[in-house]
Amino acid sequence: MMGPAHSLSGAAAWLGVGAAAAAAGHTMPWPVLVVGALITAGAALAPDLDHKSATISRAFGPVSKAVCEIVDKLSYAVYKATKGPGDPRRTGGHRTLTHTWLWAVLCGAAASVTAVTGGRWAVLAILFVHLVLAVEGLLWRAARVSSDVLVWLLGATSAWILAGVLDKPGHGADWLFDAPGQEYLWLGLPIILGALVHDIGDALTVSGCPILWPIPLGRKRWYPLGPPKAMRFRAGSWVELKVLMPAFMILGGVGAAAALNVI
Repeated sequence: MMGPAHSLSGAAAWLGVGAAAAAAGHTMPWPVLVVGALITAGAALAPDLDHKSATISRAFGPVSKAVCEIVDKLSYAVYKATKGPGDPRRTGGHRTLTHTWLWAVLCGAAASVTAVTGGRWAVLAILFVHLVLAVEGLLWRAARVSSDVLVWLLGATSAWILAGVLDKPGHGADWLFDAPGQEYLWLGLPIILGALVHDIGDALTVSGCPILWPIPLGRKRWYPLGPPKAMRFRAGSWVELKVLMPAFMILGGVGAAAALNVI
């Protein structure tokens, strides 16, 4: 899928988690709901770090472009080193390493550890990166015609404000993990969810997605999971733009209302 659809699906997924938590009697503090949705929207773009033409490659100028090239080469090297006898030859690393459950879990775990051990500036950095990506995904039309510096300023300002809100008692810095020293340990969860939602979205397209790597399926270690081919679509097609994106908006709205006990 394209960047905007990935971000919308990510935000809708976190709002759905919030609705499920409320139904189970463990309502999220509203700052956690909002910040989690934005982080998931940003994290849902991150698996495309292996693609130099993806939305994320433009998000941070030359830095993100350089990172994308490095990740593409790393992913390709891992693919060549681990592919099974049934896996096809490839010329690049797109939709390999960064599109797996293992990558999602490792990224989320790294973010949680960084947030807990790195203090406030680490939390701000995590928020800044994902809020910039959320702007690039959710407000992509405005972001395309705006200056990168303005988008970065918006991300930095929002990160500072939201971190201040979360730090207030009862607003969620210690949500889910409330032992001393575990503040913001939950930040890795929306990052994992965003990456997995991205992978599921790509699995719906014609190429499928090797979500289960390194678990082999038959003669393939990079098996491209997906529904029957007749049910798949091309990225950017009318199915994505006219059906899925409106559906994500509706589901996100319903999830938010349910999470906040409005309905």
